[in-house]
Amino acid sequence: MNVTLLQMMLLGFAASFTLIVAIGAQNAYLLRLGVEGRGRVLVTVILICALSDAVLIAAGVAGVGAVLEAAPAAVDVVRMLGAVFLISYGVMAARRALAPQALTVDESPAESSMKAIVLTTLAFTWLNPHVYLDTVMLLGSIANQHDGTDRWWWALGAVTASFCWFFLLGYGARLLKPLFARPAAWRVLDILIALIMVSLGAGLIVGL
Repeated sequence: MNVTLLQMMLLGFAASFTLIVAIGAQNAYLLRLGVEGRGRVLVTVILICALSDAVLIAAGVAGVGAVLEAAPAAVDVVRMLGAVFLISYGVMAARRALAPQALTVDESPAESSMKAIVLTTLAFTWLNPHVYLDTVMLLGSIANQHDGTDRWWWALGAVTASFCWFFLLGYGARLLKPLFARPAAWRVLDILIALIMVSLGAGLIVGL
């Protein structure tokens, strides 16, 4: 690989990483699962998040962003569905905060099935209109400022950033596990998650 291609990847990595590290619904959910240390479930969720990002980034580079700009009604539908989902999950997090549980070595609070967690992760990813605005349109438009195959090297760097971030967040959160042996820590986390979800959902409704 020559220096030019490496530079393209680094530019894509930096642009994607800057967007993805913002605390949003998907990151907050992954953070909670990471603290719980769910093993196989955590790997599955991380891969869903990272692979979804890869698909969306590729779609943006391929020109899907232009199609979305031409169909704002479709984005509005996703915006409303996302708002309902986010507010509902925020209410659930608030209810958990009222009766927090300590995390022991052998168990994690609020056990859910693999199917439920996968569906929730997919909803956080694909019902979030900001994903289409930021990942598809914004990153896609930046990538397409480069000519020929350079844009795809840029996209590869952006995808690499997504994988790095989600694995870092998911497994890095496990370092906080001793802290969450206290119910009060779960209360604080769930209150923060509730505030994030409800505020994001309300913001989507206001934006309609």
